[in-house]
Amino acid sequence: MEHWIAKLEAREPDAAWDLLLERYRRLIFAAIRHYTTDPDDVMDVFARVCEALRADDLARLRQYAAQPAHRARFSTWLVTVVRHLTIDWFRHRDGRPRLSAAAAALPPAQRRIFEYVFVGGRSHIEAYELLRTRDAIDLPFGAFLHELSATYRAAAGATNHRGRLVVELGGPPPLPGPDPPDDDAAVRAEQAGVLADALAALTPDERLAVELFVIEEVPAAEVARLVGLPNAKAVYNRVYRALAAVRLRLERAGIRRDDL
Repeated sequence: MEHWIAKLEAREPDAAWDLLLERYRRLIFAAIRHYTTDPDDVMDVFARVCEALRADDLARLRQYAAQPAHRARFSTWLVTVVRHLTIDWFRHRDGRPRLSAAAAALPPAQRRIFEYVFVGGRSHIEAYELLRTRDAIDLPFGAFLHELSATYRAAAGATNHRGRLVVELGGPPPLPGPDPPDDDAAVRAEQAGVLADALAALTPDERLAVELFVIEEVPAAEVARLVGLPNAKAVYNRVYRALAAVRLRLERAGIRRDDL
């Protein structure tokens, strides 16, 4: 049992908090610095994370401790919570106008994709339909995927910390693949749904490792440190097993690698 949980169960919340912070302070800072290295921002987000975790008499922590069986180790759970709190903090501070300004230099179609996906929180399929119906931009679905991928690359800003944060607002980037026929949007939508279900079937530990290592391209050694695995090899093993499970689920649904 985590030492802080024992103190929490003993009705010593201050002692529980001190133990937790002593052990996980470096992990919290590392998770925040994945999105920003500005010292002021880091400290402001850290304060927000501490405030959220201590709110309502450590309610979030009590909820985790009360689970009879934990699907994810605490370090994995904590990184996920810190990530969401970091994104929420930047979203609240920057707001829609500042995010929209980041798309000003993009070509028209990509600018609208940016506004729908990154600012508006729309899914990729919703963004495609809005382009066609609201903006009268008649793109074949394959061409839309190319524009979507280009928008993610522009948002990432050469994978700097700020770019990672912006990309996080848009969710996982599209998988590369050949152009489908112009009338195949419904098939692509169905395939996207199957893929989302396959990823959702992974455990929280597996999803976090895949997101950090594959999608966000965090080095394996850093992923190991963030999620509490012993070394980079353990990250490789976990990610490869997770991807194999996703691939098997897709194959059972009749979707091959060439279909994506």
